[in-house]
Amino acid sequence: MARTLPEGESLLVRTDFTDDTAWAHVLSEVIASYDEDMMTGLTPVDDVTFDGLTPADLADLVDGQTYVFLADTTTMTDPEHPLLAVDTSDEDVRGDGDRVFRIAPIAMAEVEVNFFLSNMDFEDYAGSVDDDGVFRGFDR
Repeated sequence: MARTLPEGESLLVRTDFTDDTAWAHVLSEVIASYDEDMMTGLTPVDDVTFDGLTPADLADLVDGQTYVFLADTTTMTDPEHPLLAVDTSDEDVRGDGDRVFRIAPIAMAEVEVNFFLSNMDFEDYAGSVDDDGVFRGFDR
């Protein structure tokens, strides 16, 4: 079966299916990062056909999305559950190490909403990660 991403700009794609409890926890943390009046376009994608998907694989799958969020093995196994943000805006650089950064679930709304509304771009956040490569918010 061929993999096809659903429509939508803000996709959170599960790529590790080893721990359903961890996935439920990640989704809960992500949802909790949003205020109830906050506009979002986030679409969680929980489809086993994306098991093992890597940033490099996105080059053949994106259809207009300029970024994709992945819940990968690190997301599922790291106690902080950092998600992977991948810049898919330029086909020539998809999967490049400089075009990814991690987001703590508590900061997901801040990143996703600003990407969705085009208020800030990928470099604004990628350049503001902590020493361990994880963005935890501007106001912490």
